[in-house]
Amino acid sequence: MYRILLKPILFWLSPERAHQLTVALLQLALATPILGALLRSRYAARPAGAARELIGLRFPNAVGLAAGFDKDGRYFEAMQALGFGFIEIGTVTPRPQPGNPQPRLFRLPADEALINRMGFNNEGVEALAERLSRAKRTDVILGGNIGKNKDTPNENATDDYLYCFERLHPYVDYFVVNVSSPNTPNLRALQDKEPLAALLGALQRRNEQLEKPRPILLKIAPDLTDTQLDDIVDLVGETKIAGLIATNTTIDRSGLSAPAAEVEALGAGGLSGAPLRERATAVIRYLREKGGPDLFIIGVGGVDSPAAAREKIAAGANLVQVYTGLVYQGPALVKDIADALHSSPSQDE
Repeated sequence: MYRILLKPILFWLSPERAHQLTVALLQLALATPILGALLRSRYAARPAGAARELIGLRFPNAVGLAAGFDKDGRYFEAMQALGFGFIEIGTVTPRPQPGNPQPRLFRLPADEALINRMGFNNEGVEALAERLSRAKRTDVILGGNIGKNKDTPNENATDDYLYCFERLHPYVDYFVVNVSSPNTPNLRALQDKEPLAALLGALQRRNEQLEKPRPILLKIAPDLTDTQLDDIVDLVGETKIAGLIATNTTIDRSGLSAPAAEVEALGAGGLSGAPLRERATAVIRYLREKGGPDLFIIGVGGVDSPAAAREKIAAGANLVQVYTGLVYQGPALVKDIADALHSSPSQDE
């Protein structure tokens, strides 16, 4: 139904407008008793035994919603009804910021991909913390993806991350440190070993001082070299953070079906979706080989089918996340993947 009826209408709209309309329709349907019951029975039911115990958390199933879909914690209560085992909110920054000028989100239908240069547009961590304090939670695991404001110099970035960490600590189950978005100037420089060690070390020291420490994950770019990946694996061990999310969007434009001139005209931004699948899987495989069996990895990038999800698990991911695949395949994707992974051996078993 999604691909036949709703998708053509949504793709006629701008991507940002389509995003807003999609969630508004879902929220409206869930507020209607009959439609809400039908949607929950269709999508939210989880097979017995699908839960996975990892990094001290009980994930109801292995499929999560990646960061970027719900930057301000406005939609996760509705998205729970689609059957996600975990939902990641953000990226959030200490102060509100508008992000980059529109248009800043683009479709590449021939590649089943998106290009975005959103620029950490969000209402700020205070608004998010207030919203989460009033939220209705089910058993879904909630992650907080944190970043720095655009005008915060890199030498002061740790202060931004610590502020977001402390404000969200009572309301989320795990944290993700985002230093890998290509859309905030110089942010990826924080992936270098020295500044990254300082940032992760500061967060982990503060985490260990709190009564209930939260797992901290690092989200990395797919464009890192093997040497940089080696450094990151070493840092996970040195700082004792909980693991990695591989990967964020890519700045690479090679191998696309869309005409090169069309892609170039869209401008800068991170590419997500099917073209990222192979590289993200290769990064996961490398991390697993270097990090060993105990390294916790969430795989993301081109997860648009049960086969793509199984590929990530086979490469070494413990769990997977989706976003762009949801745009192209529709809400049934979540349950299809969750059911497929439940019937297949998992990385943690």
